[in-house]
Amino acid sequence: MKKIIFIAVLFSALLTACSSAENTMQTDKINTSTANTGGGGGGGISTESGSGSGNGSGSGGERQINAAPVAQVSLNQAEQTQTAPIVTERKIIRNAEMQLEADAPEESQQKIAQIAESKGGFVVESTQSSSDTKATRRDTVTMTLRVPAAKFDEALGEIRQAASRVIVESIKGQDVTEEFIDIEARLRTQKALETQFLEIMKQSNSVENALKVQTEIARVRGEIEKIEGRKRFLESQSSLSTIKITLRTPTAFSANAPGFFNRLSEAFGSGFDAALSFVLFFVKALIALLPFLLLIVLPIYLVIRYLLRKNRKRKLADEIAREEIKTE
Repeated sequence: MKKIIFIAVLFSALLTACSSAENTMQTDKINTSTANTGGGGGGGISTESGSGSGNGSGSGGERQINAAPVAQVSLNQAEQTQTAPIVTERKIIRNAEMQLEADAPEESQQKIAQIAESKGGFVVESTQSSSDTKATRRDTVTMTLRVPAAKFDEALGEIRQAASRVIVESIKGQDVTEEFIDIEARLRTQKALETQFLEIMKQSNSVENALKVQTEIARVRGEIEKIEGRKRFLESQSSLSTIKITLRTPTAFSANAPGFFNRLSEAFGSGFDAALSFVLFFVKALIALLPFLLLIVLPIYLVIRYLLRKNRKRKLADEIAREEIKTE
């Protein structure tokens, strides 16, 4: 049974090696299949009845396939799965970050949310805040959008128009096509290996061998689920683009602008906050120690004081008695 498992693992390694040369062989396979279709001789092999322009060769090819052993069916299926054409569509993850200026950030937020919904996207997160704690109006809005990759440029153009001015705009793209193709090849290899283990499972003649093969099947299934999870993640990231937006009023931008006096005020504020934090810590510590002082330290102090006074009175009485005795 160990030899059978070793053969299956060796077959998986061979499939992995073949997948690296798969992209190069695609063009040759397409040209060969086109030439066979035009000549007619090779086309008879793929027909069921062997008729048409390739009757003679087609019948011989059919007899050869029927003569193959039943045990080799799964091997042939695995090889066909391994040599299947790879999807050459490019997978690109596109993201953008924008800092926009708007006179009314809350109104612009509603417009941008409508833009995302009109493009088939949605708002992932939205936060409103104010740079001035005393102000009642919120002057800063942060949003995170997901829009279809096909409508990414259109969404960016309409978002720019929803604001008064674009302060910062950053667009990033990551090409994950190579990783996606590698994941596809690994997935086919693991599925082919799973098929081989299932065939071995059917041929096992003892419980011990069946349990060993079942362990290998569970391991391969775990790898397949891991690869499929990564594939779904790449598909999701490439099909939906992420746009992070920060909307601020001109006043908020000027308040956050770097400058000497601004930095000086920030340093003074930081020092004041540190001093206030120290005072608050001291007050909290005193309040926390107050029950301990009242319930434990104060009674102990009173008891010790009482004992000291009692001892002092006793000593004083002894001294007076000694003086009286000396006087007599």
